[in-house]
Amino acid sequence: MLKMTHLQKVYRTHLIETHALRDFSINVREGEFVAVTGPSGSGKTTFLNIAGLLEEFTGGEYWLDGVDVRGLDDNARSKLRNEKIGFIFQSFNLIPDLNLFDNVDVPLRYRGFAAAERKKRIEESLSRVGLSSRLKHYPSELSGGQQQRVAIARALAGSPRLLMADEPTGNLDSLMARGVMELLEEVNRQGTTIVMVTHDAELAARAQRNVHVIDGQVTDFDDEPRLRREAEIGDRRSGEVVA
Repeated sequence: MLKMTHLQKVYRTHLIETHALRDFSINVREGEFVAVTGPSGSGKTTFLNIAGLLEEFTGGEYWLDGVDVRGLDDNARSKLRNEKIGFIFQSFNLIPDLNLFDNVDVPLRYRGFAAAERKKRIEESLSRVGLSSRLKHYPSELSGGQQQRVAIARALAGSPRLLMADEPTGNLDSLMARGVMELLEEVNRQGTTIVMVTHDAELAARAQRNVHVIDGQVTDFDDEPRLRREAEIGDRRSGEVVA
């Protein structure tokens, strides 16, 4: 689904070069839930912006769902991003003057969906996150957890292959955070690939795989999904009991 090989990102000014990513390599398989962790300033946000086609990279390779993104012009990048990727941000990024229905509708209008198709997608996505009864409510009338659910519904309405989540529980208390995480896990079980940047070790532990980033490089990663390992351990234990 997402493959970066020896990726480089350098920010240059007249006086200084800053290497945000250096020799950065990662491979996210279709259907995985991967948590990306690391200290502030380690390059996590730069990685997320490049992965989401919001920012270009300096060197290396990046393939998104089989497409080599090097050399794509702005229109091609926008089209690929709109068709393949959904975004969830820490600050929700809802438009305060629009109700929930219209907030979810905004990216669908950019995609050019017909009105009937947009209505169907909006109602289905808000129902999926448990907010079908609040279509006409405004963001200010919702709790933080509910607002993040709207943001997830907005991302899901476009049927993305890949969901990019940047600290999706960062502005929530622990109870709301668990609820949002459970929703993301359910979305992942239904087939959507998720890459989540987080500082929360407890939430990262619930992902199938963790990738740790320091100084713009992947320094530690578990290349085998955790759930597969646990299943294998369970099988071995079952065999020992039977024996």
